[in-house]
Amino acid sequence: MGRKRKPKMEYRYYEIPTGSPVLALLGDKWVQNYGREIDYLHFHNHLEVGFCYYGEGTVTFKEEDLPFDGNMFTVVPKNFPHTTTSTGDSISYWEWLFIDADKFLREVYKDNPRMAQKVIDRVNKRAHFVRVQDKPQIGALVQQIIECMRERKEFYLEEVKGLTLAFLLQVARWNREEVEKAEFEAGNTSLITPAIDYISECCDRPIKVEELAAMCHISETHLRRVFRDCMQMSPVEYINWVRIRTACGELKRTNDTVGDIAVRCGFSTLSTFNRNFHRIMGISPQQWRKDPEHFERKLLNYDIKVEKGW
Repeated sequence: MGRKRKPKMEYRYYEIPTGSPVLALLGDKWVQNYGREIDYLHFHNHLEVGFCYYGEGTVTFKEEDLPFDGNMFTVVPKNFPHTTTSTGDSISYWEWLFIDADKFLREVYKDNPRMAQKVIDRVNKRAHFVRVQDKPQIGALVQQIIECMRERKEFYLEEVKGLTLAFLLQVARWNREEVEKAEFEAGNTSLITPAIDYISECCDRPIKVEELAAMCHISETHLRRVFRDCMQMSPVEYINWVRIRTACGELKRTNDTVGDIAVRCGFSTLSTFNRNFHRIMGISPQQWRKDPEHFERKLLNYDIKVEKGW
């Protein structure tokens, strides 16, 4: 019995111009019928931002079809399967930006690689498709970047760099998980912000509760009480939560062994890491790594055709 054929998918890669933070695909060329005679998804090597001025059709994110019309925009992480299809023979007008978010953020935060990775992970976390009126700040930044790249006035590249950083940080906030939102929105969180920041930056190192209390200029007892009130967990539980979430990123992004990742994320033994991972995530690290919801790993299920971008 022959091996079952994999469904087709296309990898479209783009090269960002030297010295520019973005590749902009603008103008009349992008007024067209999208998806004609194309019945498969594609993905890119960079973050894709699309802005629809008019038209109607469907944006497909993996297996989900979403109707589009004018004044909407998409934010699609690298390696995320998607496609855009116009309705029938109708014409749609999109313009596109491609951003090497990983490289750009590592250059911006070259003296703080942990911060760079934190923002990169957030930016690449999920795809979005919304109306400008629902995310007006982000939509306005997209339009400003497009117009800067179109007009190319004096110092436009420096302006685009600033706008691109603002855009990526806004997307990172957008992708922040509900638990992380609670950290910053709870009433007394400002009191323990130094501890929260330190844990985020240094979760790979040994961390003592007494050191966290000293950073916040409060007693250990008070620190534990505020953590419980604001975070619904103890300082030690929060440290382990941050370490496990960091490990999730490593499991998704690398093929390193679970043991190596455990050490890098601050766990002294593999058994302690496995126990905490299962308690927080509900499954083992190995099971989590194989989860089909991780879209980058899901690409392995497709027959990939490589094409240089439009």
